[in-house]
Formats: sequence, C-alpha cells, structure tokens
Amino acid sequence: MQQQETDLYPSRQGKKETITHRHDPVVYPYHKPELESTLSPEQIARYINDGFLVLPDYMSDWVEALQYKIGQLKQIMSGREELITEPDSNALRTIFNPIEHNQLVKNFFSHPRILNIARRLLGSEVYAMQSRVNIKPPFTGRSFPWHSDFETWHVEDGMPRMRAVTAWIMLTDNHEKNGPLYVIPGSHKQFVCCEGSTKDNNFATSLKKQMLGVPLQHSMKELMGNKEITSVTGKAGTVVFHECNIMHGSPDNISADPRSILMCVYNSMENIAQKPFSDLQPRPHYLNSRHPAPLHPLNDDADTHHDINPAIAISS
Repeated sequence: MQQQETDLYPSRQGKKETITHRHDPVVYPYHKPELESTLSPEQIARYINDGFLVLPDYMSDWVEALQYKIGQLKQIMSGREELITEPDSNALRTIFNPIEHNQLVKNFFSHPRILNIARRLLGSEVYAMQSRVNIKPPFTGRSFPWHSDFETWHVEDGMPRMRAVTAWIMLTDNHEKNGPLYVIPGSHKQFVCCEGSTKDNNFATSLKKQMLGVPLQHSMKELMGNKEITSVTGKAGTVVFHECNIMHGSPDNISADPRSILMCVYNSMENIAQKPFSDLQPRPHYLNSRHPAPLHPLNDDADTHHDINPAIAISS
C-alpha cells in the first residue's frame, strides 16, 4: 500500500462541521489522443460547471439485455453479502459488484461510448473502483440522504483526491414520483467536512441507511445558497455522469413503478485508494477494489444481446 498522502479533505474527525473549497480540478487535462471522447466542448463545460451530465437515449439498445442479466444476478447471487436489502423490509435495495459477476455488465462499462468519456474527464486510464445496481421497488423503495460519495470514499476507503466519476444507465424510466436522483448543481466545487467519527464496520449499517457523512441542515442550507435542486429524470437508456463530490440524494419511491439504475465508479489509475483516512480497516473489496486494472475499450459492435428471457427482469 502506498505511503499515506496529506489529508486535504479531513472529515468525521470529531470536529465542528465546516465547508471548504475543493483542491482538485473537475476535468483533468489529457495528453493522449486515445482519451478523446464523444463529448463536445459545450458538454465538458457544462460538466465542469454543474458537476453532472445527462445523455438522453444514449445507450437504449443495451437496456433489455442488461435488465435480463441483472435479473439473473439477483438469483445467482442470492444470499451473498453484496446484496443489500431495504432498511425496513427484505426488498432488495442494492446489488454490489455486478461488473465482476457478469461479462455483459463489464462489456457495457468497457464500451468506448462510456469508458472514453470517463477517461477524458479524468485525463488518465481508469479502473472500475465500484459497481452496483440501485433498485427502488414500487412503494417500498426508500430514500438516500444528501451526501457526497467522495466523502465516504475518502474517509472509509482512502481515495486521496477528487478524481473519480460515476457513470450510470437508467434501466427503467426515472420520473419525479419513483424516487429519482436529486443533485445540487455546482455543489461539487465545495466539500463538507462532516461531524462525527467512523466506527469499525460502519458500512454494515450505512449501506441500508446512511447516518455518517450526511451533512447537517445548516450546512445543506449554506451549500444550496441560491442553487436550485435538480431532479435527474429520463427514459430507460439515458446515461448520466456525475462527479464524485457532487451533493446528491433521492426520495422514497411513492409510485407503482420500479426505479432501477446500473452504476460504475471510474477512478483514475493515478488516484488509487490508500489507507483509509479514518485509520480503520479498508471496506470489503466489492465496495472499493484494491486490485485495480485499467479498463480497455471494446469494439463498438461488442455483443449486447445474450439469450434474452423476458420472464427474468430486474423489475420482478
């Protein structure tokens, strides 16, 4: 393990909660032609300013195959610790590490239309630090509180700098009533040093209901300022990229429609996790890969359809 870097983003150190500015760029310079992507200069500028980018109907031809394969994973991985249930029921909330359990999922996140955007934004080769499926069943899918992913990855996993991006595809329609993601545009330019301190194995409860790394109300009010909360909605097949430090959360699913998304956290090969800044033991590998290997783009015509069986679906 590498020598510990200076902690530029101290959090959960038993001190009063504060808000500081980030020390890292949002988009990193690149020097290799192969890191070029499909993004326009206007889209890159929007990502730098807002901290997220929505690409409607970007990979809709993959949706049916991914739904089917993830439906299989729900059965194949049944009983494993990577499957997290809702805090107040046995309904499935999250499937972690699908990229290591299914080749189609890995192919999707290695597709040049996805991977090259991550490489361009991070200015380097990247690896899949974490992958997951977030599932909000009809009526019972519970909320996720306001939080910055980077705060947790920094404190509990040892991610040194803000040089990661999450890419995700909507596997079902995401609309205002089925618990869509909400973001605060521009919030990625500041960092909330949260109160409290982290206990051993905090992840065992936080994956069901996060309590630490959740900013206090007065911090959220200051962070919002004159910014407007934005919902990230769209049809199945929409792809979203959001910056690792953007403040985001989601409400309960109060509708009869399921809401499911497939996500991959791309981390720069120049930003590999070190010893957690909480001085605790690293979280399990399915939350933060400790054996990173760069992903390489597949051909554009990589197979997307394998033995589709409509009887097995992620929304079942």
